[in-house]
Amino acid sequence: MTDPAVRFLYIDDDVAMARLVQRKLERRGYIVECAKDGQEGLSRLELGGIAVVGLDHEMPGVTGLDILPILLSRDDAPPVVYVTGAGDTRVAVAALKAGADDYVPKEAGEEFFDLLAAAIEQSLEKAHLRRERELAEREVRAARDRAELLLREVNHRVANSLALVGACIQMQKSGLSDPEARAALGETQARIIAIAGIHRSLYTSDDVRSVRIDLYLETLLAGMHSAMATRHPDRFSVVADAVSVPTDKAVSLAVIVTELVTNACKYAYPDGRIGSIRVRATAADGHLSVSVEDDGVGFSRDDAPQGTGLGTRIVQAMATSLGAQLNYDRRHAGTWVTLTMPFQPM
Repeated sequence: MTDPAVRFLYIDDDVAMARLVQRKLERRGYIVECAKDGQEGLSRLELGGIAVVGLDHEMPGVTGLDILPILLSRDDAPPVVYVTGAGDTRVAVAALKAGADDYVPKEAGEEFFDLLAAAIEQSLEKAHLRRERELAEREVRAARDRAELLLREVNHRVANSLALVGACIQMQKSGLSDPEARAALGETQARIIAIAGIHRSLYTSDDVRSVRIDLYLETLLAGMHSAMATRHPDRFSVVADAVSVPTDKAVSLAVIVTELVTNACKYAYPDGRIGSIRVRATAADGHLSVSVEDDGVGFSRDDAPQGTGLGTRIVQAMATSLGAQLNYDRRHAGTWVTLTMPFQPM
C-alpha cells in the first residue's frame, strides 16, 4: 500500500472505466480523482496537489498525444502514465518520446490495475530522482558560479597589486642615474606588467580558465611598444590564431614573449638602427608555436649572453615548465626564435 498522500488524476472519457480505476486504486491506498477529458484534467491540475497523471489515448475529438504536450509544458507538470489500447506499441512509443514516464496497455482484468499501480510507483520514483538530480545540478552550478566570481575577484586584486608593484619600480627607476640599474629595473617592470596583464584578461573574461592568446599578445605588444619606444624598433606586429590557452600556460608564454621582445629591443638594432619586431602564434597538429622575429644584427644560440644572461635563463626555465622546445632559426636575417609546445584547443 502506498502513501495515502499520493493523489492520482485519471483522464479518460470512459466514465465506467474511470470509476473502476478509482475504486481499484483507492483500495491500494491512492487518492484518485477522475476527469472526463483533457480540458477538465488541465483545469484540475491548475488547483495543484496531483502527484501523478494517468492519461488515456482514445478520447472524442482528440487523443492523449494531443493533450500530453500541453500537460507537460507546465512548470510543475507531474509525471504521466500513458494508457494505450492493447498491443498498440506505436502509440506507446510515441507517448514515451513525447515525455510520458511510462505506459500501460488497457486490458480487461485485474492485471491492468496491477500494472497501472506499478507504473505509478515507478513514475513517482523517476520524478523523485529527477528532482534530486536537478537540485544537485543547480547546487553545482551555483557553486561553480561562486567559485568563478571569487576567482575573478582574486585575479582583479592580483592585477591591481602587480600594477602597484610595477608603479613602485617605476618610481625607483626614475630616481636612479645609473643606466644599467635603470635598465634592470625596467626589465623587471616589464615582467611584472606581463603577468599582471594575464590576470587583467582573466577578470574581464567570461572564462577564467583560459586566455585568448591573440587578444592578449596584441595588448602585451602594444604596451611594450609604448614603454620601449626609445629603444629603436619602429613597429611591433602580432599575427596570432584565435585560440584559448590555459591560464597557467599563458603566464609562462607571456613571460617568454616579454623576454624575447625585450632582448630584440635591446640588441637587434644597435647604433640607432630601426626595424620591426614580429610576434606570431599558430596552433596546428596538436602543437602551439609562438615566434618572436626581428631583422636585426642576428644572434646565435651559441653566442655568450649579453648583459647578465638572466633573460635567457628565464626563457629556458619557462620553456622547460611548458614541455616546449626552443628553436633559433638561422635561415633568416636577424633573430627568429620559435617556441613549440604540446597544445589541445579548449
